[in-house]
Amino acid sequence: MAGELTHLGFIVDGNRRWARSRGLPTLEGHRRGFDRVDEVIDALKDTEVKYASFFVFSTENWDRSQEEIDYLMDMIWKKIDKLTKKAQKENLRIVLMGRPERVDPKLWQRILQSEEDTKNNTGLSIIFCFNYGGKWEIADAANKAIRSAIEKPDSFVDITPEDFAKYLYHPEVPALDMVVRTSGEQRISGFQLWRSAYAEFWFVEKQFPDFTKDDALAAIEEFHQRHRRFGK
Repeated sequence: MAGELTHLGFIVDGNRRWARSRGLPTLEGHRRGFDRVDEVIDALKDTEVKYASFFVFSTENWDRSQEEIDYLMDMIWKKIDKLTKKAQKENLRIVLMGRPERVDPKLWQRILQSEEDTKNNTGLSIIFCFNYGGKWEIADAANKAIRSAIEKPDSFVDITPEDFAKYLYHPEVPALDMVVRTSGEQRISGFQLWRSAYAEFWFVEKQFPDFTKDDALAAIEEFHQRHRRFGK
């Protein structure tokens, strides 16, 4: 059997296509997508899932139009304020994974403050992969390991995968058990490359603005139909 589903990740995809297919501005698709994040959190907060990761903005997304980027940054600012209040009320924890480069420092600090304000909460951990790239996370971890080796050369002989994982963003966050990608696309797009090494993948045709609480719970059911061997 698959075991317990501790860490469930979502590659949030299809917002713009959802809007275009309905004759709506593409920005409206992002707004609806952000609303769906709230619903997924509500569906998962009382389940076996302890960590829920959302890929909301990648390091490659800066290539989009300035109008779209500005809208997304404004939506994230509004969402983090609302989510922080929700987290404090419902014992949820907010976690930020990503890089501060190119992000408005005030926005970055606001998210870090939400992380600090909720760090002692013991319920579902909500991980926002914001300005995140899987290769960048590994590169940043390698740089940290190199700096640590320079500072304490006697502590580094042969580094193991377990040693290396200690330098990832938020090393306390466990490996992904399942990754859900919406909109029918079947690729990982750099999402938590290290933690997804043995993750199960579930690709669904629905675009994320159509993804419901029932779909989030169906992901858990799908996971328990899988047989994870871990190479055995």
